[in-house]
Amino acid sequence: MTQLVWLRNDLRITDHPAFQQALQRSTPDSPVAAVHIATPAQWKKHNESSAKLSLRAALLQNLQQQLSAHGVKLYLLECNDFSACPPLLAQLCRELNCRNIHWLAESPLDENQRDIHTRAFLSSQDIQCHIQPVDQLVSTAVLNQQEQPYKVFTPFYKRWLQMLQQQDLTPLKTFPEVSHSETPAFPLAHWAGTYRDDLWPADAASIHRRLMHFCQQKLADYGNKRDIPSEPATSQISPYLALGAIGPRELLSAMRNSAWGADYWSESDWLRELAWRDFYRQLLIQFPAINKHKPFKADTDQICWQQNDAHWQAWCTGRTGFPIIDAAMRQLLQTGWMHNRLRMLTASFLTKLLFQDWRKGEAFFMQHLVDGDFASNNGGWQWSASVGCDAAPYFRIFNPLRQSEKFDPEGLFIRRFLPELASLDDKAIHNPGCEQRQMCGYPEAIIDYSSARQYAIEVFKQL
Repeated sequence: MTQLVWLRNDLRITDHPAFQQALQRSTPDSPVAAVHIATPAQWKKHNESSAKLSLRAALLQNLQQQLSAHGVKLYLLECNDFSACPPLLAQLCRELNCRNIHWLAESPLDENQRDIHTRAFLSSQDIQCHIQPVDQLVSTAVLNQQEQPYKVFTPFYKRWLQMLQQQDLTPLKTFPEVSHSETPAFPLAHWAGTYRDDLWPADAASIHRRLMHFCQQKLADYGNKRDIPSEPATSQISPYLALGAIGPRELLSAMRNSAWGADYWSESDWLRELAWRDFYRQLLIQFPAINKHKPFKADTDQICWQQNDAHWQAWCTGRTGFPIIDAAMRQLLQTGWMHNRLRMLTASFLTKLLFQDWRKGEAFFMQHLVDGDFASNNGGWQWSASVGCDAAPYFRIFNPLRQSEKFDPEGLFIRRFLPELASLDDKAIHNPGCEQRQMCGYPEAIIDYSSARQYAIEVFKQL
């Protein structure tokens, strides 16, 4: 009887609890198999980007080769949405004479409901479901002394770090080491589009090399350089983490085994970012309304956001007249990725200065990001709009000019993505004069920063 592993956003064979459990239960008469179900209509509803879907397809192709080398077959099924998954899985289980299916739990509400319905349906078919915790560094609930979830990140992080240090931090050894054999090509699914495979190679070896390079060469300076968008100072691991092509324990292990991290890993700003990932996932579980396009701060749902299509289109296309904002948006459009500080800047600009609904920006990011992750994206947008859990104070409104001068002082990032401004000097490039804008074919600023800032502050004050 086959031990079946259902893969979703955990497209890997290393550090994988469900695979580990399936292998422990397997025998020569009970081999391990894996399945992935494509749900294109559901993905479209969730605003999954073409870039992310394409990376998913490429990762599946590589995963099939890895699994084949271990004698494990990967089945690729397809249905429209989550509701069709239970009978499809039941049919595969019958074909494989399978009575045990294994998977990792997921945090978002739709995925959680899918799993509840699937478990109930398969149980009625006499198929046992073995569900492992959510794919996080600390998978159990992080609660305060009153057994309530944290609503502020800093105390959450302190408790999270204590819990992390009390558990086994070693990545799971899933499959024994074997040499890979040649396998037939795994055809890319028709639901895949295109993505920058030159930026995001989909083979496990490249992903591992990228992680090792970051931990050995960049981790020590990460805290000092991570906010400089022209510097290649970040890990560039997020697309793989979003699809589970690498596990969080593997990231932590690489950090702890690096020369700098061996002594200072628990003080790393990068570890703090991984804690934010866990924090946002816990919020989805503890506060289900967040999953339904509702702000964490209920009173902010009364805000009357502005409807200005010209402003919206200018933001979407990188034509706002604020160079750092436009460069960031063009980075997103050209690469499917945006530097984290710039995500905060562009989100603050849309919600606080253009005063447009944060949910529009949240959806736009998901529709374009190769590393789109619902929990982190939603949490980041609510933070920037001052409507979320532990959000930025409503009066904190990033000044695009000051941020540009501080984090891109020589205009290196702006020049890369706004080549029309490349000839300007280091001062003018942050805020070109009227004649310079005309000469470069660059638009005037669509808003006055000071008046837009004051308007936002007044609206939030009235709440």
